[in-house]
Amino acid sequence: MSAEATNPVSAAEATGPDAPSRRRARPRIDLRRLGRAALLGPAARGDRLPDAIGHVAEAHRAHHPDADLAVLRRAYVLAESSHRGQFRKSGEPYITHPLAVTLILAELGAETTTLTAALLHDTVEDTEVTLDQVREQFGDEVAYLVDGVTKVEKIDYGAAAEPETFRKMLVATGNDVRVMSIKLADRLHNMRTLGVMRPEKQVRIAKVTRDVLIPLAERLGVQALKTELEDLVFAILHPEEYERTRALIADNTGAGDALAAIAESVSTVLRDADIAAEVLVRPRHFVSVHRVRLKRGDLRGSDFGRLLVLVAEDADCYAVLGELHTCFTPVISEFKDFIAAPKFNLYQSLHTAVAAPDGAVAEVLIRTHQMHKVAEAGVVALGNPYTPPAGGDGAEPADDGERADPTRPGWLSRLLDWQQATPDPDTFWTSLRADLAEDQEITVFRADGGMLGLPAGASCVDAAYAQHGAAAHSCLGARVNGRLATLSTVLNDGDTVQLLLAQDSTSGPSPGWLEHARTPAARIAITAWLQAHPEAAGAPEADPRPPVSVTADRRSGARLRADLPGAQATAVRPAGCCTPVPPDEITGFQVRGGSVTVHRTGCASVDTMRGLGRAPVTVHWGDTAECRVTLVAEAFGRPRLLADLTEAIAAADVAVVSATVEPPNEQRVRHTYTLQLPDAAGLPSLMRAMRDVAGVYDVSRAQHPATPGV
Repeated sequence: MSAEATNPVSAAEATGPDAPSRRRARPRIDLRRLGRAALLGPAARGDRLPDAIGHVAEAHRAHHPDADLAVLRRAYVLAESSHRGQFRKSGEPYITHPLAVTLILAELGAETTTLTAALLHDTVEDTEVTLDQVREQFGDEVAYLVDGVTKVEKIDYGAAAEPETFRKMLVATGNDVRVMSIKLADRLHNMRTLGVMRPEKQVRIAKVTRDVLIPLAERLGVQALKTELEDLVFAILHPEEYERTRALIADNTGAGDALAAIAESVSTVLRDADIAAEVLVRPRHFVSVHRVRLKRGDLRGSDFGRLLVLVAEDADCYAVLGELHTCFTPVISEFKDFIAAPKFNLYQSLHTAVAAPDGAVAEVLIRTHQMHKVAEAGVVALGNPYTPPAGGDGAEPADDGERADPTRPGWLSRLLDWQQATPDPDTFWTSLRADLAEDQEITVFRADGGMLGLPAGASCVDAAYAQHGAAAHSCLGARVNGRLATLSTVLNDGDTVQLLLAQDSTSGPSPGWLEHARTPAARIAITAWLQAHPEAAGAPEADPRPPVSVTADRRSGARLRADLPGAQATAVRPAGCCTPVPPDEITGFQVRGGSVTVHRTGCASVDTMRGLGRAPVTVHWGDTAECRVTLVAEAFGRPRLLADLTEAIAAADVAVVSATVEPPNEQRVRHTYTLQLPDAAGLPSLMRAMRDVAGVYDVSRAQHPATPGV
């Protein structure tokens, strides 16, 4: 395996603006030798650090020159003495494991509190040391971190121990993301030494790592850990593909020369443009090579790595991009700007690809030193989120009494919300894996100005439960970007969504909602409601129902008069397709039987009649204000909707001549009312009153096509 694939931070990737050059060449630490030396060698004297953690101290001081190392010494002494006599399955002294975990985190730039907890992370679980002792000697924060990564007792939970351990760990991570940082480093070292386990146990641990730990590393932005975990899992779960990829890399040992030549050209271009930049060749790890091979087939030398350009300021990133696209042939389809629009895991960088004169294409990553640090170490690089600001008295507590964590991402908040509703460990475990499988996130805006973070592919159903919780059971629909949308509508990044809730709290979701729910929070809430209301869950959603008709008083409509040749007497009636009322502009046409049908001037039937050669008849309103009109109300289905609409109509002193309710379609219903108004002037206020009924999103005049000649 290449150095990059095995070392959490390669020489090229560990550099920062203030990192000494000597740190690039630090060799891999032999923790087995150090562990034995810690047990058999002379004890440290005075305030000197034991030799076994001298390398940890060196790595830590490279990131934190002023760090107080005394607490690390005390933590190591406690860890070494408490684990003394314990050995790993590989035969190594157990102290090598917490040392390795601590060194991984030190290389990533973790602060002192995290390293202290990493040294002690197994003491409460595997030794006689108690959590109270850790708290007494090292404080509440270290005790919290140690407790967060401590497994629950298998004797208490049985088969549910693993899911419940992860639940406990995630809840602790919600209050302090450093808990998960320690767990990821812990799993990485365990995966490195997994070869001593039985094959079936290797596979089981690798699958959990693939399904849970790697997605968590990705979401927390800890790419240095994620990439090595991917390679280790790849070797266990797909040994044949792994060997094929390893052989491919071994057969192309000179592949870096192609990238090195392009890197030299890029350096020359940037130097001539007076842009201070560091250009590095960044080899791909095994899984990355495998993915590129599946995507492109035969690989060229430049496909085995990428160029990394590090600069000082954000503006320099775009200056580099401009020079590359000017002096080389850019592959426009490969350009992505994650600086203007960072990924949800804190990642920022410009991605592009350029073609060399010989046709070789090199992918290029452009970022600042700080961006690179965050890209590799994610939340670990952010340090202690609870360090009080300069001149402040400390971090302000959150409204719920927990510490406010500025690094807590939206996906973690959602996960913590839905896990509370899943006491069953199997449901939690299944939902957790499904949630973590969603590796993209979108942001949608609420109508009140707030924001919702949702997984890509989420629908209005997911948005409803993310915003309203259990109250979303009564959701009737939504407006997306101002337009009416069904609950099944898939949301896009940047959409504005307004959820429409029924005033009747007795309504609930239908089984069909589960087909559109992407988030565990929505699925768990819907399933729980359906289980509590089996009568709703068992009813067929698309049960065919005939239209409901209600007939009432049939008083005459507004008086209409037609000017016909010879003053012949004939019946004049309003058309049912557009139901004209005073003072609408109207046009009449004589139809079969000699009667005249009157349309609104803008009605589509007017053009149809003219196209059939029918001559228009001059018509006008009589002296009465009474009229008959047909209105169509579009609404989301809910109980008592018909009653509420009828009540609103009656309150306006309007008589219902007839009403038709069509069967629901995707939660929508259409009510058509023929109404007798005492005064046409009251029509606008009547339509407003009907629109104000909960669940109604539109009321319009009927526009049904008329049958010509009838």
